[in-house]
Amino acid sequence: MTYLTSLDYSIIVAFFVIVACVGLVMARMAAKNIENYYLGGRKLPWYMLGMSGMSNWFDLTGTMIITSFLFMIGPKGLYIEFRGGAVLILAFLLAYTGKWHRRSGCMTAAEWATYRFGSGTSGEFLRLMSAVLGIVTTIGVLAYLIRGATLFMSMVFPFDPVLMTLGILGLAGLYTVVAGFYGVVFTDLFEGFIMICGCIVLSWLAWTMIPGGEALSAKALEVTGIANWTSSAPQWHVDMPKGYEAYNALVMAALFYLARNILGGMVSGTEPRFFAARNSREASMQCLLQGCSVMFRWPLMISFAALGIFLVAEMVPDQDNLAQVRTALVEEAPGITKENWHAVTSGLAHHPDTASPEFIARMEELLGDEWKSPLLLMGADGTVDPEMILPAVLIHSVPSGLRGFLMVSLVAALMGTLSGTVNGSSALFVRDIYQNFLRRTAGNRELILVSYASSATIVTLSFLAGLTASNINDLWSWLIMGLTAGALGPGLLRLYWWRTNAWGMAAGIFAGGLAAVVQRLTMPEMSEWVQFPLMSIISLVTTIAVSLATQPIPREVVAYFYKTTRPFGFWGPFLNELSPEKRASLRTEHRRDILTVGIALVWQVTLFLLPMQLLMREWGEFFTTLPVFLGGCVGLYFVWYRNLPPADEEIADFASKRPVEHKGAI
Repeated sequence: MTYLTSLDYSIIVAFFVIVACVGLVMARMAAKNIENYYLGGRKLPWYMLGMSGMSNWFDLTGTMIITSFLFMIGPKGLYIEFRGGAVLILAFLLAYTGKWHRRSGCMTAAEWATYRFGSGTSGEFLRLMSAVLGIVTTIGVLAYLIRGATLFMSMVFPFDPVLMTLGILGLAGLYTVVAGFYGVVFTDLFEGFIMICGCIVLSWLAWTMIPGGEALSAKALEVTGIANWTSSAPQWHVDMPKGYEAYNALVMAALFYLARNILGGMVSGTEPRFFAARNSREASMQCLLQGCSVMFRWPLMISFAALGIFLVAEMVPDQDNLAQVRTALVEEAPGITKENWHAVTSGLAHHPDTASPEFIARMEELLGDEWKSPLLLMGADGTVDPEMILPAVLIHSVPSGLRGFLMVSLVAALMGTLSGTVNGSSALFVRDIYQNFLRRTAGNRELILVSYASSATIVTLSFLAGLTASNINDLWSWLIMGLTAGALGPGLLRLYWWRTNAWGMAAGIFAGGLAAVVQRLTMPEMSEWVQFPLMSIISLVTTIAVSLATQPIPREVVAYFYKTTRPFGFWGPFLNELSPEKRASLRTEHRRDILTVGIALVWQVTLFLLPMQLLMREWGEFFTTLPVFLGGCVGLYFVWYRNLPPADEEIADFASKRPVEHKGAI
């Protein structure tokens, strides 16, 4: 069973060759010094960083899982993706958190901890803990990406999906290791262009293939059981399939995820591309481009979902038979589990000669003569696996040549996310652990070699972790609602409350992270609605209690932070030291920043809705959403764009300060 032609393979090979060449060309520039390697010398313009950010958000695994929600309930799946896929934190990055972090002059998030709390024992301990937590979180995120990639490969290629994923991971890791941030950004530009072209092409194909909204809605009702599938209007209740029942209360889920993203957005800004911006103005500008360019992802995904409706109706006309298919599979492969489910079904479908005659006869009886294709669509629960809709549509509903091009765009999305994530995590190890604690006298060549080794190690550990995940939605939920939620409380307090100290933040991060790991090991079925508030409250209370129980950070350290970052929140003792004119100026800036967040959130959600409503031919909803979006554009221009910081705004150069000059509490 072969899905890709020689033309498709030629396009894929050409893409890999170009990516490898770009990485090798950039290697010479990256090797000049450690700042070049990790931040591109802070010389890259905002539009390049913006496209790189888009490539990081446009990941293959996330695209597959969002497509699965759109397949299950139509454009309303956007509201479930308030949990992360809709990247609502961009509103905060655009408004103020991006510029706040750029003003520090730091290189990494962990180094920023020293900038905020000083380089005393507590500040250095927090820096170490932040680096370790960042690396562990990165491995979890990469494991999630890798798990999705293996699912994709299991359907598309007649080879071992694990080996295919390993090969792509190896190439992405190679140019990341060799070329550093330069390689990441320049390959992201190339890959981003391919992604956007792929989105446009598939959207046009779907427009020509999908019938009117009524016909699509009727077919969707038959396949998914969801009425008004094409509508994007929120519903209080939707009937989700087995394994996704937590999202039945759609509006409540959306509000819950919105609250989580508001908290997450308020602590965002520690990504390398913000530290790498030339100034705080460009740190904000890149976010606008990220939002506009990542918009193309939504018509792509709704196109895959809509085409998937007709594909499932054709390939699995009687879904009741799938329970019997599952029974036959378990009998044929007794060792099959959720973790290796798709690897086993891929092997049987691509190599039916390895199956018993009895199994083949049973599959032909239940699924028809072309049983191999519907078998790949089936999940471990005995139902159509919505996470497999995207690759199924790609290989069955897209013509040759175009199929290869779209394959390249999706693989580019995977590689873009992998490379950016690995680069940022490697910086944490080299800058904040190796150079700061192990080898302060390390030279440039040594640091570059350690960078190579750390990147390779992170990729390897992530790959091994990804092989053990049984469900990408489950893994992502725990990462977002459990592990990272444990750092939200400390993250909030570090920016908005002057009395927070390093011991309090370190204790809060440790308590929240430990609670998340214990929950995962002992109560893995705990719902997101319990995980998130539990981990957040544990970390928040611990941070406050330990901060108040230990000495405050020396006043000069906090004053330096406040003077250079200029945040809002509970900073009364330091705000009152400013002149009346400066206080008035800061308050005006802060009011604009907060207003910008609200405008940007509305603008962003409507930006994502409009192309889906257009493709679904939901004209009433489209012309209702359009004026709201245009109003958001006008609001952003007058409230945000016209008041951006000047390009020559003074920026701290903390990365060059000696630790002894910035002592914190001991």
